Amino acid sequence: MIRTKTTLIVGAGTSQEIHLPSSTELLERTASAYDFYRFGGEQMTKDSSMLLRHLNKLAERPGNSQDKLYEATERLRIAARMSNMIDTVIEQNDDNPLVTLTGKLALAHFISQGESRSNLRPAPKNPGELPLQAGDFWLLELGKLMTAGVPRSKVHQCFENLSIISFNYDRSIEHFLPYALMTAYGMTLPEAQRVVSEHLRIVHPYGTIGRLPWQRGEAADVEWGNENPWNMINLVNNLRTPGELMRDQRAMMEVRNAMLKSQRIVFTGFGYHPQNIDLLVDSTFSHNPEVLAGIHGLAGPAQTAVVRMLRRKLNLDKDDRLMVVNAKCFDLFRDYGMMLES
Repeated sequence: MIRTKTTLIVGAGTSQEIHLPSSTELLERTASAYDFYRFGGEQMTKDSSMLLRHLNKLAERPGNSQDKLYEATERLRIAARMSNMIDTVIEQNDDNPLVTLTGKLALAHFISQGESRSNLRPAPKNPGELPLQAGDFWLLELGKLMTAGVPRSKVHQCFENLSIISFNYDRSIEHFLPYALMTAYGMTLPEAQRVVSEHLRIVHPYGTIGRLPWQRGEAADVEWGNENPWNMINLVNNLRTPGELMRDQRAMMEVRNAMLKSQRIVFTGFGYHPQNIDLLVDSTFSHNPEVLAGIHGLAGPAQTAVVRMLRRKLNLDKDDRLMVVNAKCFDLFRDYGMMLES
């Protein structure tokens, strides 16, 4: 049970732990798939063929000719040479709505594919098991942390002091937690899904590929593990660029409120891109929370820069308010579980 008001900020490292693609991998796969003429147009990869089929559907909409869509994919593919993140490429070319559209289409395709091929299965192989394949996964540690010491009659307390801000497009947290409740409390899956739907506070600033079918809302939905959703074109509308997020006051308020109400902030699998830090806090942030920051994968100079940036942006006035840990997501939750539960 988490006893302190905590905001958990998760980035691509958490998704990579279950073998979902990183932002760099998404960019590389997008650029490769949109290289339709690599083989003289006579032979295409499976990804190219699937994206081409979706592009042809988009071309049926008013104002979306095939030529303009192909020009947009080519612009995106070429611009990829100057970036490490697909999000950045899409945002840099915001003058062309079709670049944004085709970029989001590629994201929806590769995230759907990534979910279906990840270590997180659609359902457990056997009754009483979790849908995770064998291995060390932070999701399991999160589930243990949330349910520890909470009786089933008060299961809502698992979520009482936790808010999550996920910069990932996938739904791994939402898909896993009902199974964690099933295992811990002997619930049925519909019961556990209802509890998660009612009590989990999670914000995806850049959106997700869609609601899970049991989640509340009216946005297009897709089940976990569906590599080729029938409604792929509609799923594109669930994704947001940084610019679109900044214009969405309601979404921005959700993010900022989650930060302002927290006594403890935990970063894990996070890249600390200045743009994302700016989205999390503004000049009014001054309540001096306790911060646990995982920095696994960052080089020495980058680690130093992260420490400086967090102290400045979060207005941390004492050294003991910031704890920096060079640990993978699983290791951070395993080794600091006692602190996170306190």
